[in-house]
Amino acid sequence: MRSTPHKAFATSALAIAALAAALLPGSTASAAEQAACTPAQVVTNGGFESGTSPWTQSSTSVITNRSGQTAHGGSSFAWLDGTGGTHTDTLSQSVSIPSGCAATLSFWLHVDTAETTSSTAYDKLTAKIGSTTLATYSNLDKNTGFVKKSFDVSAFAGQTVTVAFSGTEDSSLQTSFVLDDVALDTSAATTPGDSTRTPAAPSYTVSLTSNSTGTGWTGHESVTFTNASTTALSEIYLRLWDNYHGTCSAPPITVSNVTGGTAGALSVACTALEIALPTPLAQGQSTTIGFDLGITVPSGADRFGYDGSFSMIGNALPVLAVQDGSGWHLDPYTNNGESFYSLAADFKVTLDHPTSILVPATGTSTDTAGSSGRTITTATASKVRDFAWAAGPFTKISGTSPGGVPINIYSVSGISSSSAQSMLTTAKSAVDAHAGRFGAYPYGELDAVIDNNFWFGGMEYPGFVLDLVSTTALTHEIGHQWWYGIVGDDEYNSPWLDEAFTDYATDLALGSTGTNCWNSVSWASSAENITNSMAYWDAHSSRYSTVVYGYGKCALHDLRRLIGDTAMTTLLKSYASSHWYGVSTTAEFKAAAQAATSTDLTSFWTTHRIVG
Repeated sequence: MRSTPHKAFATSALAIAALAAALLPGSTASAAEQAACTPAQVVTNGGFESGTSPWTQSSTSVITNRSGQTAHGGSSFAWLDGTGGTHTDTLSQSVSIPSGCAATLSFWLHVDTAETTSSTAYDKLTAKIGSTTLATYSNLDKNTGFVKKSFDVSAFAGQTVTVAFSGTEDSSLQTSFVLDDVALDTSAATTPGDSTRTPAAPSYTVSLTSNSTGTGWTGHESVTFTNASTTALSEIYLRLWDNYHGTCSAPPITVSNVTGGTAGALSVACTALEIALPTPLAQGQSTTIGFDLGITVPSGADRFGYDGSFSMIGNALPVLAVQDGSGWHLDPYTNNGESFYSLAADFKVTLDHPTSILVPATGTSTDTAGSSGRTITTATASKVRDFAWAAGPFTKISGTSPGGVPINIYSVSGISSSSAQSMLTTAKSAVDAHAGRFGAYPYGELDAVIDNNFWFGGMEYPGFVLDLVSTTALTHEIGHQWWYGIVGDDEYNSPWLDEAFTDYATDLALGSTGTNCWNSVSWASSAENITNSMAYWDAHSSRYSTVVYGYGKCALHDLRRLIGDTAMTTLLKSYASSHWYGVSTTAEFKAAAQAATSTDLTSFWTTHRIVG
């Protein structure tokens, strides 16, 4: 996301084409084609209550109801390994996924182990669909009960594939991998529902009033949300990300007078606030919490900071943390990249400010007269992951891309009119180039704030970017409107899914094909992978840009050369469509890529160090 000086900007094809036609925004697929999918559950005997058919098991003891383990539901389950000696168990079933359907594979997993290590994966369970590995679990994933695992396997629509589990155990200390309630649910190919990530469908309503300079804001925020998970919610967490920029004794973001729940203590360096709900929120139920909010913008040309008279206010609104199959995501703030994992939400934000100050913001804005010398800007945005704005006496120029996207360039003092015009031209070209490759830009308008004092180069928010005067940087940040904005990801744990994809998109938009770029790859250690998390990159910051941006985009160029330009174009457009306003994972992208080609990509992923 940040394109900093030291971080260089830095299925079969037919099945995917059919899926793209059904899913792409603005699709011209017929109503009959869009309605072709009849929702179904295509795994047979997923709870193992009807004997062993049609499962294929490595021994008659895999599907069982014997004592020592218990089922998630019913009385039978699949028990792989648990012998305490060198051993392999396998379990598989062939399934047919109907064309034109979205598809989700899920299962419940309990890991019981006698291993005592907290660092070494001695015993492993691999889950696959076709030749694609969806996930690998180990003795390190031990738990006291069952945990639901879910994967989007829509890329395999129209195919017959094998769902397979393989458990391997080393020579000592048992690990039991217990599976139950395996399901592969299909549904009409629309924006996919997601029972593994919650709270879902957040709707934020915010009303703030600024001081005379736009560096201080006070008011109220409320958020309505639904529990999508089968597990009742007893609490939620707010992320107060910008408290990273202050101290716990003097936080820039303050929350008080909470309604609809009880505030707990701040945690994660005061960037997370737990709010206990008055009663557990069951699946499908909704509730609202509210609170008074204070924002104090610190000095500095940063994504949250003021540069002279100009304030940049990114990540200042508290947003809901995400709970998924691995629990609540309460990762720390990273200044090296991003930690901002959030689900698509609706925002209505009212900003009361001096009329002398312009406030470019996420979404579409309207201005009305306020009290003497003040203006009320109301910004509304649908299906965005965050909301950001700026405040100051900007110089504004506007235009519309050939594809019809309204674009506004806001410049701080010192940016020449020719530079501002150049950035407007770049933005028009970039937004249309990306839209042509990945799907129509959905956010109504695009605002870019230009300041050459930004130490980080550029930063993206939905419909709103911060940038230097740079064609490459602005093209990159606009590319993030798709890779992070529309197609979301866990930015802390999988930064390559937005940075590498955006740098690849930037290359294509600027006419670069990345010829031979993989030939210059040199790994620093055996632990270095393109898919490493920000926890790794914060400890190896000098390599972050090189590997995630540079090697990442080169890997995608190599994939394009391997499967062909047409297949790659179709793959990315359909992948964006099937994850439109959703969340991408490495395993899902690997599955989609494998479905796009008859070439076995196993060695490709290994060579390019794409793990997961």
